[in-house]
Amino acid sequence: MIWNMKPQMRAYRFDGHKDAVTSVQFSPSGHLVASASRDKTVRLWVPSLKAESTAFKAHTATVRSINFSADGQNLVTASDDKTIKVWTVHRQKFLFSLNQHINWVRCAKFSPDDRLIVSSSDDKTIKLWDKNSRECIHSFYEHAGYANHVDFHPSGTCIAAACTDNSVKVWDIRSHKMLQHYQVHSGVVNSLSFHPAGNFLITASSDSTMKILDLVEGKLLYTLHGHQGPVTCVAFSRTGEYFSSGGSDEQVMVWKSNFDCAEGIDDFRLQHKAAPSLQAVGSSMAQPPLTPSVHRSQACDPQNMQTVRTPTQRAAARAERLAHRPSDPSAPALPPPTRHRPRFSTAAFTPGSSTVQASDGGVPPGLASTLEHIIGQLDILTQTVSILEQRLTLTEDKLKECLENQMEIGLHLQRREEA
Repeated sequence: MIWNMKPQMRAYRFDGHKDAVTSVQFSPSGHLVASASRDKTVRLWVPSLKAESTAFKAHTATVRSINFSADGQNLVTASDDKTIKVWTVHRQKFLFSLNQHINWVRCAKFSPDDRLIVSSSDDKTIKLWDKNSRECIHSFYEHAGYANHVDFHPSGTCIAAACTDNSVKVWDIRSHKMLQHYQVHSGVVNSLSFHPAGNFLITASSDSTMKILDLVEGKLLYTLHGHQGPVTCVAFSRTGEYFSSGGSDEQVMVWKSNFDCAEGIDDFRLQHKAAPSLQAVGSSMAQPPLTPSVHRSQACDPQNMQTVRTPTQRAAARAERLAHRPSDPSAPALPPPTRHRPRFSTAAFTPGSSTVQASDGGVPPGLASTLEHIIGQLDILTQTVSILEQRLTLTEDKLKECLENQMEIGLHLQRREEA
């Protein structure tokens, strides 16, 4: 189903797959929709009333996940046949497969610069792949379970995993160190999504809740209730203005946030009683109020998590952290946080509903447009710097490898001469 966000517009219902649909994604341009299915095929749809599509058999078992590259030219699929495959969008030509997983592959995603692929599997590993060399460059091991879902931070320097041991983990892909560990759900974590600005992460769990994590502070910010039963998927919109969730209650909910509002979030973090409320629009389901959760999360440094600071100390620490970023190349290149006071309203889509209305965020349209443009340009600059940093790191690694090889050759020649 493709739901139109304009009032009074009908939803599109696309029929074609012969079994359950497991994953869908819009292309970066929005002109195509890719879907994966238990029928072992992938379909590319034109999102229009005609519902035209092309299908191809992608795997020999259920296709669990599908993802477009950032340039829209390639697709990566993950399957129960234990493989990951990369395809061209044009003519759906097979390019190559990645075969080192030894169990079902749940998810595979391209990095923001299309240089890497990350995958998660029931074999309790998360693997990083170099797209060009087609080699696995690192494996992260899960001991208590496996990752249902994995994705790259918008900067491309970190990955986050939604795990079956009820946890959410964030790793640096350069140092291969765990940066943050959140044990905030009481059920399996099924899905997650980074806010485009990179400051927040939203997670969906079988405990019927969604959590919004503050990555800058390293703690849980909100717990959201709405679905009756497991929340199976969640995703931010491309601008971050909305996020959507789907659940086993057969509902798709679209939530409106004002993450880009200019008001400060620090004050809100200290004033938990002044919580906004959820307003359900277009649904008969009553939504409980949204309140900041007091559940604890586990970050890299538990001692810092237990420290209670005054507002003045918190503001000073925040300013110092932003002014003096670590020079350690293993430190995550997270973009500076946007100051805002989030609020949420929601609309629920059900089979009998095809319209959605959202409440205003209270920001003049002209100012909102200008701020959005500025934030977009800052995001582009941040990603550019991140890409340059990654390439520099890669060059340094290659140089180090060449020097080590040269030393080994020299030692080998020396031994031969001595012999």
